[in-house]
Amino acid sequence: MEYQIVPMDRSHISQIAALEQECFSAPWSEEMLTQALFDPQASFIVAESEDGGVLGYAGLQVVLDEGYIDNIAVEPNARRHGVGDELLGVFCRFGAANLAFLTLEVRKSNLPAIALYRKHGFEEAGCRKGYYTNPKEDALIMTRYFKREQEEDK
Repeated sequence: MEYQIVPMDRSHISQIAALEQECFSAPWSEEMLTQALFDPQASFIVAESEDGGVLGYAGLQVVLDEGYIDNIAVEPNARRHGVGDELLGVFCRFGAANLAFLTLEVRKSNLPAIALYRKHGFEEAGCRKGYYTNPKEDALIMTRYFKREQEEDK
């Protein structure tokens, strides 16, 4: 599967909003995604196919040296082709160079996503009871610490 990782721009918004509808019980709207384009603390990246289609995307919010991954979503037909792995890898490389940690929430039942996060060094850091709706479910808080890794390397 051929794709490239590019910054999100206006041309991606409607496809990302459709992917949000497909993947999440509380999807972001086109308006919310558009606002993220102009948020200086946000970075959204897209796995774009050769024909300009959105195969997946990921969003990151950064405050000082802390990173929060908002969403990672991959088109069902593009799953298991390394798209999510590459999107997460971009943010992990950025985190290793610039952040103390990256954190995110994931449904406890989303075992493929949990396995991906663990592959990238994320560990369980807590639980948010009843965080998700439709269906109601707890969220695992998963975090990867970078300063600890940097200190261990010394």
